Amino acid sequence: MLIVSACFLVSMCGGLYLSPRILKYIKSSSAAASVEWNVFSFTDGLFIYLRCAFLLAILFSLPVLLYQTWAFVRPGLTSKEAKGTLAYVPFSFFLFLGGVSFSYFLVFPMMLRFMMQMNHTIGATETYGIDKYFVFLFSVVFPLGVAFEMPLVMLFLTRLGLLTPERLKTSRKYAYVGLAVVGACISPPDFVSHLSVTVPLLLLFEISAFLSNRFARRQAASGYPYRSPDPGPA
Repeated sequence: MLIVSACFLVSMCGGLYLSPRILKYIKSSSAAASVEWNVFSFTDGLFIYLRCAFLLAILFSLPVLLYQTWAFVRPGLTSKEAKGTLAYVPFSFFLFLGGVSFSYFLVFPMMLRFMMQMNHTIGATETYGIDKYFVFLFSVVFPLGVAFEMPLVMLFLTRLGLLTPERLKTSRKYAYVGLAVVGACISPPDFVSHLSVTVPLLLLFEISAFLSNRFARRQAASGYPYRSPDPGPA
């Protein structure tokens, strides 16, 4: 935990240093070009910097956290399991980065345009605070970045024998309900925004389930049995 904490603090400091450049890039994007940022509190700028730094710290600390977790459970794994699961560490970084990119470049602009159109229909004067803008941005970007780790988690559980095609089949309907609830929590309370978040989550689950089932079949064909809990002494 000390290594992970140190990495997080170093990444946080680096994120604070890079925050002005990141904010300038976000401001120049097409999604934010038509939005005039305003501050309504003396601390708004500080909290925006901290949010940017926090996201970067999570991004760069995640591989370190996963590696330390792998190193902790390594003594309980077979040599084949250890080599296979170690490969998941770099993939976790790219999946999280892919989720952040997907949500920022596709989902967030669509949701932002829809919300602005809704505000136009009621004839309201648009005055957006920078704090609310970034709260909205991070409430979309960060959860979807985490959700994109789903294939990795499911493959990891399949490799360890904790997730089988049979268990996946019986739990699919519960996963759908859970993802719909997550999508509702992430997205604003309107039907279009809810679909724009929930549908990618469901597609991601189906891709993860397909990869998990395919890996399980390959595992069974190679004669590598599922891990089962130790029943203990008779």
